[in-house]
Amino acid sequence: MTTYVESDTRTPGEAHAADETRYEAVSSRDARFDGVFFFAVTTTGIYCRPSCPAVTPKRANVRFFPTAAAAQGHGFRACRRCRPDAVPGSAEWNVRADVVGRAVRLIGDGVVDREGVPGLAARLGYSTRQVQRQLTAELGAGPVALARAQRAHTARVLLQTTGLPVTDIAFAAGFASVRQFNDTIRQIYARTPSALREESGARAGSGPAAFAAGIPLRLAHRGPYAAGPVFDLLAEEAVAGAEEMTGEPGARTYRRTLRLPYGTGIVAVDEARPRRGGWLQARIHLTDLRDLTTAVQRLRRLFDLDADPYAVDERLAADPRLAPLVAARPGIRSPGAADPDEYAVRALVGRGVARELTEAYGKRLDVPCGSLTHLFPEPAALAAHPDPALAGLAAALADGRLRLDAGADRAEAVRILRTLPGLDARTVALIRTRALGEPDVGFDDGTGSVHGTDEPWRPWRSYARQHLRAAGVSGSVA
Repeated sequence: MTTYVESDTRTPGEAHAADETRYEAVSSRDARFDGVFFFAVTTTGIYCRPSCPAVTPKRANVRFFPTAAAAQGHGFRACRRCRPDAVPGSAEWNVRADVVGRAVRLIGDGVVDREGVPGLAARLGYSTRQVQRQLTAELGAGPVALARAQRAHTARVLLQTTGLPVTDIAFAAGFASVRQFNDTIRQIYARTPSALREESGARAGSGPAAFAAGIPLRLAHRGPYAAGPVFDLLAEEAVAGAEEMTGEPGARTYRRTLRLPYGTGIVAVDEARPRRGGWLQARIHLTDLRDLTTAVQRLRRLFDLDADPYAVDERLAADPRLAPLVAARPGIRSPGAADPDEYAVRALVGRGVARELTEAYGKRLDVPCGSLTHLFPEPAALAAHPDPALAGLAAALADGRLRLDAGADRAEAVRILRTLPGLDARTVALIRTRALGEPDVGFDDGTGSVHGTDEPWRPWRSYARQHLRAAGVSGSVA
């Protein structure tokens, strides 16, 4: 019989019912579940996403897994047709505030590659054994396996979209050696790195030339994506020197600078026409390719690409007040932040002052790119600012008392924010929504007022506010 993961704690009846539901999704090729779970076929040794176009396998030959890493850990290889490693991440991990959700976000940000499992555990405040146990119980794979799956996906993207030499790709993806890289690619994709590249039509070129050209990426999302309101918001907020928006509505390009663990980056994302299931086209220029995974995850959070628009729209459309807005803009997103610390400062001081801070305290790029000339200043550079509110916030971020990163304890972060001078309820709510990525920040949390209760919009009140904002409804603060 099919099992979900080895450590599944559900009763046999519950597990059977859940797997039958999953098989129905596979039979109907339902793309809504891509990234939510994966299925593997025991007779072929292949694992797929639910929407895989291949012939539906017999139920007796199917196993289900919560992550690609779990399927890989049981010896299954990635399907060549549906590319299950390239699906949007499960929306559950962005919503959840517990240790598993925080761990998944940190692994996605590359913490295990940079700091190892002990570093991940230290950030979470747990022992390495506890982290290993909890992740394995829920995801069917521990932190090393999850990071390995992510490295393999990054390597495939680089092989198929750039002309970088294979050796450069191995280390850029986070592998410790070329041998480890080759072994992993063969195990997961059943091809050599060179074969993967040949299938895509890409050709190896000189490292510097390929590096300078930037990395083209398709940032996958689930379901419809209302790009217009997101790009409108980013255009209104853009801080000159560190960000810019060019082009006409419907065909705009958002560009910005990024401070990353190993270096700096410039990213560009194109506005997409609404469509069901697709991607945003992006290009990333990095001073150090090891920052690719982190840069991609920052963009995914900024553009809210791992959200589940089906669940959000269904809930909000049930309220007559929002139903027309949902119908007009299906797939609306609640944008996050490319740099949570930066956004917290910007939420406090506003766009005008943020520009002044960028010019006065931000690091100038070694090679400016058009109007992009600076990185937004680090918190440490602002900790002695004469404005006591700004200095207090910057100092708390700089010394680690306040953490807003992907693995932050949201409840603890909010508690500390509320103790800092000069941060009113509205500013705290903005930081919760954008920097911490909370999906359910409501109007009673300092973001304005709305006629009637917003309780029917839980747990998606942050998205409801974006609907009201896009429609120009009074009191809908972004």
